[in-house]
Amino acid sequence: MKISLFYEFALPRPWSDDDEHKLFQDGLDEVEAADKAGFSTVWLTEHHFLEEYCHATAPEIFLAAASQRTKDIRLGFGIMHLPPVVNHPARVAERIATLDLLSNGRVEFGTGEGSSIAELGGFGIDPADKRSQWEEALEVSIRCMTETPFTGFEGRHVQMPARNVVPKPLQRPHPPVWVACTRPASIQMAAEKCIGALSFAYTGPGPLAERVNGYYKQLEEIGVPATPQVNPNILAIGGDLSMMVAPTEKQALDRLGVGGGFFSFGIMHYYMTGQHTPGRTGVWERYLQEVDKDPTLAYGPGRGAIGTPAMVREFLRGYEESGVDELILLLNPRSHEATMEAIELMGTQVLPEFIERDEKAVAEKAKRLAPVLEKLESRRPKSSAPAFDEEYSFGGLPTGRDKFTATEIPEAMAEINEGRVQAAQRAKEERERGGQ
Repeated sequence: MKISLFYEFALPRPWSDDDEHKLFQDGLDEVEAADKAGFSTVWLTEHHFLEEYCHATAPEIFLAAASQRTKDIRLGFGIMHLPPVVNHPARVAERIATLDLLSNGRVEFGTGEGSSIAELGGFGIDPADKRSQWEEALEVSIRCMTETPFTGFEGRHVQMPARNVVPKPLQRPHPPVWVACTRPASIQMAAEKCIGALSFAYTGPGPLAERVNGYYKQLEEIGVPATPQVNPNILAIGGDLSMMVAPTEKQALDRLGVGGGFFSFGIMHYYMTGQHTPGRTGVWERYLQEVDKDPTLAYGPGRGAIGTPAMVREFLRGYEESGVDELILLLNPRSHEATMEAIELMGTQVLPEFIERDEKAVAEKAKRLAPVLEKLESRRPKSSAPAFDEEYSFGGLPTGRDKFTATEIPEAMAEINEGRVQAAQRAKEERERGGQ
């Protein structure tokens, strides 16, 4: 089992002027330390308008910065929103490919639909359309990464003519594709499409084994590749997966403070039960009020990867036994110094045994899945992408309704040319004066 880290970049109020700046700078330091410690991947979410709960709105920017301070840790989108009004598929392809090149091929392409009213409503997305938007956008973005040129698409949500989208990713044909899975039905959907399942598992390692077995059973029995590269993996992230490691259990609990439950509380607030006034509602304040009523919301002993290295090793082994391929641990708000020490302790006293076992497990899995992958490839449908029209070309000035023509560039070029003419005239006059 691989062990990775997950960032929401929560930032509880009250805020100072430098808090967001410090948040990202601390995050870069932590990812650099995680790379040296041996964590598999740093996964960064993308959310919009979810103040306090998540300030990670442009993951590709942070991950690009992290790519230049790390060597081995993989860089995961957990997830990138694919509805076209949020991220146009061509822009998705461009950003994924650019980061893959900058990072020397370390991108994990996690995808999703979005499901909060803050985001869906903020971007004007009808919830009834979000699955079909994701499906179209995934197809187009992958085709933009892999076709030279992309030959065009006419769908319900995406319409795009032929263009050669550049650059292309370093990982060929494309980086591993994942989809966020919040319920068993979406895990089945990931298996059917033969892509990785970013599974939210709130029920602990026992029931997780059923999800893992179900994913691989569905993959083998009904999987039909939806992308050029199959990604047969399932990972887990959940509400009990906060990480805080310290020399003693008491130190770990003290350093965790009350922040361990904020991830789950934020989900409830923004996705289910909360009423939110932008720029006014105090989410952290509401969370603290709930913790006062029920202190277990902040996680007590025995909850999560919290405690001494020995306690955390034992906790993680339970998830390893579930058969999940990767486990993502949450980092809590306002805990940078403690997190840095926790990462170091993980690297020296916890991760080595898991890394060693994972290398063997990956080799065994490859042998076990070899005949399954052959079966999946035999089911792969023929491409429905249109053939490229070799007679097609584009050029000239952009025109629109009511005979509108975008003339900015011709006007600018005319000004440039006029400047050249004037410069040449001045040079001629100076030469003539010099000859007198």
